[in-house]
Order: sequence, then structure tokens, then C-alpha cells
Amino acid sequence: MLADGTAVDNYPVVPGTAPGTPVGPWQAFPRACVDITALNPAPTPDEVFRYFERLPLPQLPTRQQPPGDALVGLPVIFFTDGPTTQTYTLDIRGFTVDIVATAESFTWHTGDGAHLTSTDPGAPYPDQTVTHDYASGTYTASLTTTWSGTFSVDGSASVDVPGTTTTDGAPVTFTVVEARAVLTNPHD
Repeated sequence: MLADGTAVDNYPVVPGTAPGTPVGPWQAFPRACVDITALNPAPTPDEVFRYFERLPLPQLPTRQQPPGDALVGLPVIFFTDGPTTQTYTLDIRGFTVDIVATAESFTWHTGDGAHLTSTDPGAPYPDQTVTHDYASGTYTASLTTTWSGTFSVDGSASVDVPGTTTTDGAPVTFTVVEARAVLTNPHD
């Protein structure tokens, strides 16, 4: 009842009615559980991506053959032997989120201005897939790995993480030398 005696919920209030006196019939309200996920929805793909970008993903090492110095005319072989798949379990606002990060592409920065990109991590001799020819000199090469991922929330079906992130491995420095033929007198 309002102080001026006007109606409450479309029922007139009789002047002088004591406080607490019912005004109109009882109304039934159903009892039901409330789905609290509407109050705390599962993490969105964009929210998971923000966590994905901050994961401690492996910084895959740059490997080259031959180890140490190389020769002009003999291609340098590049590969990495680090893990190319990594699984992480996170708690995001009370939800268990499993993220599987996978190395999607590998870019070798050769140190002479070239960039070699592949979808495989390369391989050592004799199965090499990533090679580069150099002129004589000293070079510093490095590897940038592009990671993609999938995620699931509380054991649901996996969904793609909407974006990629990169890591840079430690660089390697090597010298490429030119072998020179030297004539000798076999009778000396």
C-alpha cells in the first residue's frame, strides 16, 4: 500500500487498512532451479584466444647441418627437434579449458635475407626437407614457429582457437667457408 492510499498491483487499498494486511488474492509462483550458466557463461572463443596468446609455448630450437661451419656449394640443412604439439589445462572463471596447441608452420630466417617457410619441422640428413645455399660469410639463422590450437570447455567437443600466435627459438650462428683447391707437386 502506498502512503496516499492508491492501488497496489491494480487492487484498491482501503484507507485505514493495517500494515501487513493482504491486498488481493494470493498468486502462485512456480518453483524451479535457475540455470546459473546464464549468469556465468562458458568462455567464448575470443576469450580463450587471449589466454592462448599468453601460453608458455615451446620456443623451438634452430638446428642446422653440418653443425658448426658449412661449405659454399653444400646446402645447409635446417630442422627443429622440439615438441610440435603441446596440451594445456586452464581454469577460466571456474571452467576447465583444455587447449591443444599445434605447430602449424615454421619459418627459418636464414640470416642472408631469405625466409624459408614450411608446414613440417624439417629433418636432418638424409631426409632433409629444408635447405639453403650460402655464399661465404658468417650468418645467424633463427626459427619462428606459428601455433594454432583447438580447445574444449569442461569436456565438450573441441573447437578451433580463432587465431594463431608465434614463438621465436634461439638463433644459431655459423660460418660458411669456401674450399679452395691447392695444387701440389706429388714428387715433393
